[in-house]
Amino acid sequence: MTEFIAPSKIQRRHRDRLAVIYIRQSHPQQQKRHPESVATQRRLRERIQQWGWPEDRIVLLDGDLGKTATTTIGRDDYAWLISEITLDHVGIVAGFQINRLAREDEAICHLIKICSLFDTLLTDQDGVYHPHDFNDRLVLTIKGLIGGVELHQIQQRMQHGRLERARRGEWMGAPPMGYVLGPDRKLALDPDEQVQQAVRQVFEQFDRLGSISALLRYFHNHDLRLPSRALTAALPGKIQWRRPHRATIHHLLRHPAYAGAFTWGRRRVDARRAKPGQQGTGQVVYQPQDSTVFLRENHAAYIDWDRFQHNVQRMSSHRRHGPEPSSLREVVSLLAGRVFCGRCGARMQTRYAPQLRYECARRALDYGEPACSSLSGEVIERLAAEQILVALEPASVELSLAACDRLESDRAELDRHWRLRLERAELDAHRAFRQYDAVEPENRLVVRTLELQWEKTLRTVQALQEEYDRFRASRPVTLSSSERDSIIALSNNLPGLWNSPSTTVADKRRVVQLLLEKVVVTGSHSELITIEVHWAGGTVTRHQVIRRIHRWTDLSNYQAIIAIIDDMVTAGAASREIANRLNRDNYRTCRGTDFTAANIRQLRSRGASTHKQ
Repeated sequence: MTEFIAPSKIQRRHRDRLAVIYIRQSHPQQQKRHPESVATQRRLRERIQQWGWPEDRIVLLDGDLGKTATTTIGRDDYAWLISEITLDHVGIVAGFQINRLAREDEAICHLIKICSLFDTLLTDQDGVYHPHDFNDRLVLTIKGLIGGVELHQIQQRMQHGRLERARRGEWMGAPPMGYVLGPDRKLALDPDEQVQQAVRQVFEQFDRLGSISALLRYFHNHDLRLPSRALTAALPGKIQWRRPHRATIHHLLRHPAYAGAFTWGRRRVDARRAKPGQQGTGQVVYQPQDSTVFLRENHAAYIDWDRFQHNVQRMSSHRRHGPEPSSLREVVSLLAGRVFCGRCGARMQTRYAPQLRYECARRALDYGEPACSSLSGEVIERLAAEQILVALEPASVELSLAACDRLESDRAELDRHWRLRLERAELDAHRAFRQYDAVEPENRLVVRTLELQWEKTLRTVQALQEEYDRFRASRPVTLSSSERDSIIALSNNLPGLWNSPSTTVADKRRVVQLLLEKVVVTGSHSELITIEVHWAGGTVTRHQVIRRIHRWTDLSNYQAIIAIIDDMVTAGAASREIANRLNRDNYRTCRGTDFTAANIRQLRSRGASTHKQ
């Protein structure tokens, strides 16, 4: 009967207030694997009732299950407990162990202090403690600090074990798409041929298309899927085929494992960047070479390391340069983001109202100085297009042959993809037939179910075969002679291909991205603009173009034009004759057009007034 006697430290003033039982486990997996721990903590209610608390005065706090006690952030039940203690509503706090309440030294000492101030008892499996008593407070403090030391030792052992496994190159966690774990716990290529082909196709098409958006459109247009091995207990290791998602493609292209490299400790949490109450914040992703463990050639690879770095650099340089054409905007920039000011070196901004223009307003925005220049984008875009076509013209035949080979290679890959899908469907049908054939005919309850499954797989095979036949009819593996002739004809007419409606802005921007690094434009008040084209190979070509201006006096040859007009007027020439003479000598108006008699009459007054002055 001694177990029903309440400890002497429990007084009536404590029973007049609430009894709170705080239940916690550190991780959601512990809830699944160790349910008995939660049940043991819940049974503390029986002990509190034996000590004299009625059932309706006992509060069970289990909202912090699955949350770590290394921080008080995000533990709403613990925050409620602290507030109730400070309001003098709690008489006793019960926990399986004192360090279940808090693992932080500051947090456990703070809890003991406020319990001492508000005459609140603490109890665990070992007994009841009154924090106001020095000896009890000493025992509680030691238990709390020992809990922190215990946690540090556990983490140290676990972390050291992980580090040793990482130094051996052993993979921890689920293997990425296209890989399985080998006997040595390292990654190995998935033995399924279709899985390998699907992963390789991602890298090959990204090399050709150059962007994730284009890659997603390619997979969607050809009804391609990516594999995923199930990790659930119901379907362990079963391959599921799903539509590719942008995040999946992005993760696949940036993962160093596909280049045969093993990294550990590449993602770390910077406490200075972490936001209180928001899990996952403050994470910093380092370069693979800067990881805690980096093993360059650890396992079989889908691509080499140089190709992986090129893909990462390619994605990092991707940004949307200008809008796409629409019903409201027909003219769009091909050089947006690649035009720089020749005066200050800043990137020029792209404007579309009322027409395409490149403006350098960096100094005006930063220092309040006048803007460097504002130039019409038409002449700059036209020059860039002309220079690109000139650069491509010598290689037109090679480009046409390469285009033919690439088309045939793409069609061959798609054909192989379809054959692998059809082969997998036939294997499923054979498996369903063997299951159906292995059942005794008298067992009609099972036979009917297996017969339906077999018929379903046969219908799937038939549907895939029909789709495959339609694909081969519309896109044969080998190009026909007419298709090859049309490709060669288009390559021999590069300007026509460039200006063709079938050539999209995205296609042109892709060519610009491959050939040009930047375009440096130096404007002046006159009609002359100096343009430096920086090519991808490091070559720089300089050009001078003429733009339209608004004032006659800004023309670089304005004085020469006025002199010719004055001389011919003195000789008695008519305005039309003067205009013809200026056009023959390749003079142009400030708008870049040929001279007319009206232009001459306008300038005669300017020339006369200037001459008189």
